[in-house]
Amino acid sequence: QQIEDIYRPYRPKKRTRATIAVEKGLAELADYLLKENKSEDELLAYAQEFVSEEKEVASVQEALVYAQDIIADRLSDDIVSRGIVRKAAFLKGLFTSSNQEEADPVYEVYFEFSEPIRTMKPHQTLAIFRGEKEGSLKIGFDFPDEEILGKLKAKFSGNKGDFAVYINEAVEDGYKRLLKPSIETEIRNALKEIADTESIDVFKKNLRPYLMQPPLSGLVVMGLDPGFRTGCKLAVVDPLGQVLDYATIYPTKPREDIAGSHRVFKEMVDKYKVNLFAIGNGTASRETEQVVASFIEGQKEELHYYIVNESGASIYSASPLGLEEFPDLDVSIRGAISIARRVQDPLAELVKIEPKHIGIGQYQHDVNQKLLDESLEKVVEDCVNAIGVNLNQASFSLLSYVAGISKSLAKNIVKYKEDKGGFSSRKELLEVKGLGPKTYEQCAGFLRVPESKDPLDHTAVHPESYAIARKLLGIDIKKEELPRLSKELGVDLHTLKDIVAELEKPGRDPREEMPAPILRSDVLSLDDLEEGMVLTGTVRNVVDFGAFVDIGVKEDGLVHISKISNKFIKHPSDVLQVADIVKVKILSIDRNRGKISLTMRDL
Repeated sequence: QQIEDIYRPYRPKKRTRATIAVEKGLAELADYLLKENKSEDELLAYAQEFVSEEKEVASVQEALVYAQDIIADRLSDDIVSRGIVRKAAFLKGLFTSSNQEEADPVYEVYFEFSEPIRTMKPHQTLAIFRGEKEGSLKIGFDFPDEEILGKLKAKFSGNKGDFAVYINEAVEDGYKRLLKPSIETEIRNALKEIADTESIDVFKKNLRPYLMQPPLSGLVVMGLDPGFRTGCKLAVVDPLGQVLDYATIYPTKPREDIAGSHRVFKEMVDKYKVNLFAIGNGTASRETEQVVASFIEGQKEELHYYIVNESGASIYSASPLGLEEFPDLDVSIRGAISIARRVQDPLAELVKIEPKHIGIGQYQHDVNQKLLDESLEKVVEDCVNAIGVNLNQASFSLLSYVAGISKSLAKNIVKYKEDKGGFSSRKELLEVKGLGPKTYEQCAGFLRVPESKDPLDHTAVHPESYAIARKLLGIDIKKEELPRLSKELGVDLHTLKDIVAELEKPGRDPREEMPAPILRSDVLSLDDLEEGMVLTGTVRNVVDFGAFVDIGVKEDGLVHISKISNKFIKHPSDVLQVADIVKVKILSIDRNRGKISLTMRDL
């Protein structure tokens, strides 16, 4: 900020009162006021010299006003003065907001809001800025004006005698008209930057565990995209995500054809051996859940359902990628397919949409979008590379996140697969147009080829390390022997440990170590809940002020940051992450507003 202050006077300026005064030749009078210490009579006599019909300075008083405009402008550019205001504003200033005439009640908590600038929280900043943008809130600042003006006057007019009254007027004008608004803008920008950075960090922390949710592999899944008037779209996919069947049912208002919906469920469950219903959590989700639960209750087969975060499914289904995958299917059916596949392999399906549309984090559409996109893309790339990609099954979207593979190269790989019927080894990648030895070196270790005759092509071992890996096969290696082996084989210890770990558990998927999602077969309502009840739930979102937990009812419950741990924590993400399975106790239930307060303390 100091560097900005140094260069500030030299920046090009718009035509202002001060620049007009300088053009009229009043800079010398401003200098005289600031540098000399004489009587008022001498000042007035000197000011008379600047009265000019040619320059349109009509009187001594007008000349002095022009000089004061110049002093006010210099004050606003003065490094020390800006430092005085900035420090006082940060230490003692307040950030305020009030409601406009037609304000949305959603911002009610900010209608009479006042918070020290230094303790503003990112979610407060972004909520208030959004409220201002939507015309519901008016933002203000409350600085210790008297204290600030006292220091500024002491700096500019402390020993100026008769001149002090003129200088003080200029100081007050410069502070209120120029300097204070400038620092307010600075503070707004700083608060926004801090809020953006912290919110993006929260999003990144939420995104990784969300993408790394364990896949429910080997299941036939019926995906349901609920709706009222247009009906509920459903699609059945096999364990590999291939579409087996689809339909539209009308289990909710206005038709409420529950019997017809149950009939379609029964036909598809019997025909395709469906194991799981995946229900999107959008419009009509709760009502559809009740219909599914009532169907499951009457079946002999062991069936379950799972509520899926459907954020972004509609974006995918209407995207060029969705059209390319299913050109003959209706947009809404594509959404149901996406919901089903999100259960089978969350990462493989979620990479098809921009991470910011996934529906986790806080105020993601209000932060710096370029910074958000760059940050989240890196998280997705890390997740894809940590798990590895089945080369012959991977979509264009998944391949484009593999290290070293650009979007154009991902298209070439997909085209090669389609033309040749798949890859039979990792080395075959070198035959893809545009994929040279350097790119191969970057990406090969993250790509798996289960169809290859070389078992090492099924693992995370890089082709460069195949010779070492083959020497290790069949050897019972003890941990204490690794340093010796490292020297003998001429490989660094870290790489050797990675190779050994991969040979012990070839093709290991780190997601398998995470707790499986909670599958349900019956439905809860708010009326079933009581204060003091202890339930198991799934963390759906982590924000600055707490965590939202799905406990099996329509609305997620909130565990406030103060109720997460028996110990002090700075941020909920210190303890919780998205997809965690947690025990919670109900503190209170607001049945009218559908709000549930939870605690994790003392459980």
